[in-house]
Amino acid sequence: QVQFVESGGGLVQPGESLRLSCAASGGTSPFTHMGWYRQTPGKRREPVAAFTFADSVQNYGNSVKDRFTISRDNGENTVALQMNSLRPEDTGVYYCYANTADLTYWGQGTQVTVSS
Repeated sequence: QVQFVESGGGLVQPGESLRLSCAASGGTSPFTHMGWYRQTPGKRREPVAAFTFADSVQNYGNSVKDRFTISRDNGENTVALQMNSLRPEDTGVYYCYANTADLTYWGQGTQVTVSS
C-alpha cells in the first residue's frame, strides 16, 4: 500500500510564496512520475506540475508556468513544489500523486488559500 507524507500549504496573501512537499512510499513497483493536481472551487481537477524521475523533466499547467517550480526533494520518491507570486485563483486543494507504470496513487490533499 502506498503512503504519502505531505507538508506545506496554508494561508497567504496575493503575491506571496508557499512550498509544498510530498513523499511517497510503499507499493511494489517503482514510481516513474510524481506531481500535483489541484481542485479549485467550481472547477474540475487540473494538473499543476509533474516531475519525471528518469530524466528530471518537469511539466506545468498553463496557469502556473513561470510561477511554480517542481523539483526532486531530499529523500527517495520526494518532490517539492515552490509556488511564487500566488494569486487568489490558486486557492484550492492540492493533491499529490505518484505514478507507477500502470497505476496512479493519490495523497489526501493540502489546502492552499490565497487571500488578502
